[in-house]
Amino acid sequence: MSGEPTSAVAIATAVQSGSTTALAVAEGALARIEAENPRLNAFTDVLVERALRTARALDAARATGEPLGPLAGVPFAVKNLYDVAGLPTLAGSIINRARPPASHDAVLIRRLEAAGAVLVGALNMGEYAYDFTGENLHYGPSRNPLDTTRMTGGSSGGSAAAVGGGLVPLALGSDTNGSIRVPASLCGIFGLKPTYGRLPRTGTFPFVDSLDHLGPFARTVEDLALAFDVLQGPDGGDAACSARPPEPVLPALERPRGKWNVAVAEGYFTAGATPAALEALECVAGALGAVRRIEIADAHVARAAAYLLTTTEGAALHLSRLRDRADDFEPIVRDRLLSGAMVPAQVVTRAQKFRAHFRDHMLSLLDGLDAIIALSTPCTAPLIGQQLLDLGGQSVPLRANIGLYAQPISFVGLPVVAVPVPLSPLPIGLQIITAPWREDIGLMIADTLERLGLVGPKPMT
Repeated sequence: MSGEPTSAVAIATAVQSGSTTALAVAEGALARIEAENPRLNAFTDVLVERALRTARALDAARATGEPLGPLAGVPFAVKNLYDVAGLPTLAGSIINRARPPASHDAVLIRRLEAAGAVLVGALNMGEYAYDFTGENLHYGPSRNPLDTTRMTGGSSGGSAAAVGGGLVPLALGSDTNGSIRVPASLCGIFGLKPTYGRLPRTGTFPFVDSLDHLGPFARTVEDLALAFDVLQGPDGGDAACSARPPEPVLPALERPRGKWNVAVAEGYFTAGATPAALEALECVAGALGAVRRIEIADAHVARAAAYLLTTTEGAALHLSRLRDRADDFEPIVRDRLLSGAMVPAQVVTRAQKFRAHFRDHMLSLLDGLDAIIALSTPCTAPLIGQQLLDLGGQSVPLRANIGLYAQPISFVGLPVVAVPVPLSPLPIGLQIITAPWREDIGLMIADTLERLGLVGPKPMT
């Protein structure tokens, strides 16, 4: 990869200036995918013809003097729950392979392409997004680019592997209970879970409507902010999407910085974490001058309620498939969904009432703060196939617990910028949690840490 621009910003600048062509960039990305995907298993579909056709059109437009968009020539890929015209929308399932091909691209794909980006493929994921590991029984596990014996995290595992492995500079994922933040942590890259309802989900396969968020992965904060700005905007196809107009966040990275008023979440959010994870948290907190320590009351209840809503809403979505094709589900996913179908309605009502209470509590904690900093995962990437997690000396099921720090935040829809702390030999991620619609603050804090050299992916070799 020597000599090639690797960040989205650098690629777009080079294509716009004519120092390289969109076709050369696309061909380079496709060559990397061909060489590295057998090792990483990040892609389920590679769109060679489409990518080359899009790149040639961009070069032709530049040749006639047409202005190119802010992501001119930038290769990207999407979790395979996004509709891609001409492909069945898999959502990680063997059942969905028989669906008719999508007739239109998802809205967020269309927005990236309108900005000049080049779609190169669809990415592996946990079945129906009900996964924290990146392991898929049907399509095989996505593999961590830092150590292919280890998990990517899930359910957006292919997205994190593709960006972490340098196959593409940008990828789109989804986050219901932590499916952007957990893979970003284990693969050592940046991720963004925006405010619930800020990005439209139109043209994606759902999991839990009241918890589903879409967002990008990148290797730099600037790339993450640029992608987010392009993705923003209301859309009538998603009832949960806010009608607020886009509010660009990229200019925030150029603002002068003062001292950040940041609190560190302890208690629930540090219980069971490895010493290395706690050291990373303290290093970042110290750099930000964080002196306030908080414990978020009832975080464990929020996690339990999030689990309950996940399994009940997921069961309602998949009831006909469970009835007709139960044997075609991954057994763990099937059994979780079946259990959700048996939860009494009054229990769901109680969980929803608690959700409103916990949201009010989180907003009160954020009042007067710029952000709350918390670990994304309790440990670095576990081995593929590992079943148990050592959580502070207690052995617990890994699949259910690797995302325990992420779930209470998704539950109330707060925005989070996930940042990687480059530990040796493997990184770990932190969550920068801000008030609703303040992704700009989260990105500014992440940018501050990146400039200090405290966060960021390990250099690609």
